[in-house]
Amino acid sequence: MAQRKNGRSHRHPRSAAGSSGSTTSAASRALHSVIQGVDTHCGGAADSSFWGRRRVLLLNSTYEPLTALPMRRAVIMLMCGKADVVHDDPMGPVIHSASRTVVVPSVIRLRTFVRVPYRARVPMTRAALMHRDRFRCAYCGSKADTVDHVIPRSRGGAHSWENCVAACSACNHRKADRLLTELGWTLHATPLPPKGQHWRLLSSIKELDPAWVRYLGEGAA
Repeated sequence: MAQRKNGRSHRHPRSAAGSSGSTTSAASRALHSVIQGVDTHCGGAADSSFWGRRRVLLLNSTYEPLTALPMRRAVIMLMCGKADVVHDDPMGPVIHSASRTVVVPSVIRLRTFVRVPYRARVPMTRAALMHRDRFRCAYCGSKADTVDHVIPRSRGGAHSWENCVAACSACNHRKADRLLTELGWTLHATPLPPKGQHWRLLSSIKELDPAWVRYLGEGAA
């Protein structure tokens, strides 16, 4: 019996050391209890689809947009004291537990600065391209629903920011694999690669929360 008591006494100092890992673990356990009693304005259950759909914009301490977090991770960061709420969402989910209520915000900000490695070129995705061209056809100006290669791939055109534009289905079909000079068409603007950290976020998000626009700068509107 004495040996068992000694074994437990050796473990207590380590558990009381106060590491950031134990803080995160405690917050995760607390969040789990919150999930058990979840109740939202829309009356949904606390299933994986509910937690997976919602995104919260994460800003650096300097208000530079970093990424869009899953709701679960955003709530954990708030509970751990690693982030603060920047923009509340009055119509957003309200999560209740026996001990507290968590209102899921639209935007949160890190308390400490995180240095982001500089990467010169923003990856081209359909979402980012649509944001760059403001969801308008580069040929006729109507609502865009597809992507077109200005110089067709079949004629040596590259899949790049400089050769891709947003287009409507009608213009894309009419243009087919022809050059603009063959059709007598002109572009409304010269396609160029966008610059800025927020464009990396735009390249991965299809639908933006309207509350994010003021924090994302040009291209998000």
